[in-house]
Amino acid sequence: MCWLHGPAGAGKSAIMQTLCERLKGTGSLGGAFFFKRGHATRGNARTLFTTLAYQLALENMELKPSISRSVEIDPSVVGRNMETQLHKLIVEPRQSLEKHAPLVLLIDGLDECDSEQVQRKILHMIRNTVFRYPSFFRFLVASRPEAHIQELFKDAAFQGIFKSVEVKATEEDVWTYLCDEFARIHREHRETMKNIPLPWPSRDIIQTLVWYSSGYFIYASTVIKFVDDQHFLPTEQLAVISNLSPDSEFESPFAALDQLYTQILSRVPVRSRDKLCDILCAVTNFLLLPQQLEHLLELKPGDVRLVLRDLHSLLWIGPERGAKSSSIWVHHASFHDFLHDQMRSGIFHIGSDHRRMRLAHSVFQAFLCACDDRRIATGDLVWKLSGQRWIP
Repeated sequence: MCWLHGPAGAGKSAIMQTLCERLKGTGSLGGAFFFKRGHATRGNARTLFTTLAYQLALENMELKPSISRSVEIDPSVVGRNMETQLHKLIVEPRQSLEKHAPLVLLIDGLDECDSEQVQRKILHMIRNTVFRYPSFFRFLVASRPEAHIQELFKDAAFQGIFKSVEVKATEEDVWTYLCDEFARIHREHRETMKNIPLPWPSRDIIQTLVWYSSGYFIYASTVIKFVDDQHFLPTEQLAVISNLSPDSEFESPFAALDQLYTQILSRVPVRSRDKLCDILCAVTNFLLLPQQLEHLLELKPGDVRLVLRDLHSLLWIGPERGAKSSSIWVHHASFHDFLHDQMRSGIFHIGSDHRRMRLAHSVFQAFLCACDDRRIATGDLVWKLSGQRWIP
């Protein structure tokens, strides 16, 4: 097994996505799972091995009969514990193949799932599987270098069966990324950019952005999302970024990123910022549609989209119509971290006891309204909080 690690925004997920595409192109990919904090299905480990097994069945015609047979014999296996799922849906089907190249399984963002205890459990399960069946599997796990994960990999049980690869900050790669993305924006925004000569922007501007990034992709990718917003002119959006001037000596590599986040959030009118913080507090705790947020926070119809109108570079906000799911979620975990750290987010901090109590009060009010509307006893209530989802 291989552990790919690096700080938030270093580009781990981008590497995993690229590797996933390349492995799939060569027919070597077994399956991939990308954890995402707070997501209804990607935020917990209960669907990890069932998802990998499903992908294995799709990608490998030799394994498909064995995996299907396991589910047919015991349909409850998809709801059993993770050890049973791994053994019944992945290990046993692999044992049915006499000669086969190792199955490559990718797991990204392990630190964004459930709890530290669950993360340790997953790593122990992978370790045991690789130890018992060294020629069957290749696991690539990506995460931040959290202390509990580092400690686990230092354990003697992991020695000799895993390698560690650190994703380091690289200004050269960020430069290449910015040049490619700005060229794409110039090409795709034909009408608004037709009178803007190439190369755009200047090398000096790109060099400044690279310097502000400290070699981390999260700053660069947030800049690109901001400039690429379809509601505004790319040149005007870039001018907003160019006018930012963080202190020349950063205390942390994310000082420029924090200023960028603050600048984007500050585009929300002052009169709406308290409402914005309530919305962000709910978004980072529950996966909700805009109309569900408005119901929960007792806002007017359309308020959520209006308040979040300029925040598409930070949040996924689906279209009003035509989308299967338009729940709102945070693009990157670093923005989640920013919002919950008062030293970084200042007036946009959402982790205070006051803010959390307001959200708890809103949830409780929705709870009571559901009882009144349906005229049912509290014990029979069908509204419930499940994990981090609000489910009617």
